[in-house]
Amino acid sequence: MSSELLSSEILKAVTNYVADLKKSVTLVLQTGTHEKREELVDFLSAIAATSPSLDLEQRDTQGSLRSPISFTLEADGEATGIIFSGIPSGHEFNSLILAILQSGAASDLKLDASIIETVRSVNQPLRFEVFISLSCHNCPDVVQTLNKFALLNEKISTEMIDGGLFQGIIKEREIQGVPSIFMNGELFMNGKVDTASIIDKLRPMAITTDTAFERSTPEQDVVVIGGGPAAISAAIYSARKGLSVTVIAETLGGQVKDTMDIENLISVPATTGTKLTGNLHAHLREYDITLREHLSVTDIEQGEPKRLRLSSGELLQARAVIIATGANWKELGIPGEKENIGNGVAFCPHCDGPFFKGKDIAVVGGGNSGMEAALDLSGIAKSVTVLEFLPTLKADQILVDRALDKPNIAIITNAACKRISTDRGKVSAVEYTDRTTDAEHSVAIAGVFVQIGLEPNSEFLNDLVELSDYGEIIINEHGETSQPGIFACGDVTTVPYKQIVIAMGEGAKTSLAASDYLMRHSVPASQGAAAGS
Repeated sequence: MSSELLSSEILKAVTNYVADLKKSVTLVLQTGTHEKREELVDFLSAIAATSPSLDLEQRDTQGSLRSPISFTLEADGEATGIIFSGIPSGHEFNSLILAILQSGAASDLKLDASIIETVRSVNQPLRFEVFISLSCHNCPDVVQTLNKFALLNEKISTEMIDGGLFQGIIKEREIQGVPSIFMNGELFMNGKVDTASIIDKLRPMAITTDTAFERSTPEQDVVVIGGGPAAISAAIYSARKGLSVTVIAETLGGQVKDTMDIENLISVPATTGTKLTGNLHAHLREYDITLREHLSVTDIEQGEPKRLRLSSGELLQARAVIIATGANWKELGIPGEKENIGNGVAFCPHCDGPFFKGKDIAVVGGGNSGMEAALDLSGIAKSVTVLEFLPTLKADQILVDRALDKPNIAIITNAACKRISTDRGKVSAVEYTDRTTDAEHSVAIAGVFVQIGLEPNSEFLNDLVELSDYGEIIINEHGETSQPGIFACGDVTTVPYKQIVIAMGEGAKTSLAASDYLMRHSVPASQGAAAGS
């Protein structure tokens, strides 16, 4: 048993999880030698020992597995298409356990029916390779999603590859960020990836009919668009009013899910984005709310009722709509940025920082997020150069003081970034203009972490409601937009101070305003009724 990776408490929990396996699951490990093989054998042996329905078999797979530290899952002797190359510990441990449970029919795949239909309709072989870092908290979502797809369709296979253990292929493919997904040997997606975006790219490969996604969803009193704190708060408050509620969310948790440490949520001294997202989901499930996850709204037609077109092609009808789509990382919009995302340009220091160990890097942005990233990266990188557009840093003084105390952090203010340069396909420098002298400078670096704030996710609205110059939805004190029956809350709106606690309060307030609106506009379509979940 691998005592370092698997404590007795962890193994006890695994024993409870696998007690419900309905199929036998075999972990098939490629034979051969590798410096990490003994550790992997101990790791897998300990897991296999937790249930008589689990087994570890070392076998020569005749080249179907990458290396002696690669293994695949079989269920009742049949291939699942799920492969792990490396030791799936850390954040990826859950990916392995979920793969075992789902392969053994002990856990539901928890995918929307429209997504299941799309994946099953793919009729061409797709071989995915997902390059991950064990410190990446976004990577498991991608690995787990593609594992589900492999279980749904025998034409799909997927392999998790720990980049730390396969440096040769990392260099060969010039991978500088995770998750990085290859399909049939070609780059498919990289950088910030979620299930909804993967589905959007797969959808053209699916054979479906125009009626494939028709549903009998009743007209809803309220449809909430978004999956962050504001959206979940609005949905719960609406359900508590006895209204029928559907939530459309690309990713449950929103930006919160990507936040490491949270210490400013009043009454909760400390938590993490992952834990808070889990708590939000658990609270949502306490109510009769329909959750349509990994889908987006592509269009909203104003009227009575409003008609919402989903990315799956479906149409939903609602008497009121609450938009809480949040915001995403803002890009610099300079040459060399977008084309190098995931290849030297990054947004998540926790995910991609390890790829720049011992290298010179830059952080663009002198606010709290920028200085926190610089401090975090200073323990990994050789040097960190912070570039701030304004004359002074915007971060809290305590963060500035800590950064000034770090000998490998340099801070440059009044710097207008102009271009990210590359050399032989890799980021090599960031060019900027000194705003006080107009002199042009270049900082030699191997990677750039962009930390300049957030951009509201409002582009799908297509002039439906009035927006600010920054793309934020303009609302009044009740969360009302310029269109009757359409409300908005959270980071996508003009409400100042984008904080979790504020978003939760705004969601509750907007829900109450929407409820008041519905009371004054005809009889509810399904007072107290549920659309199912």
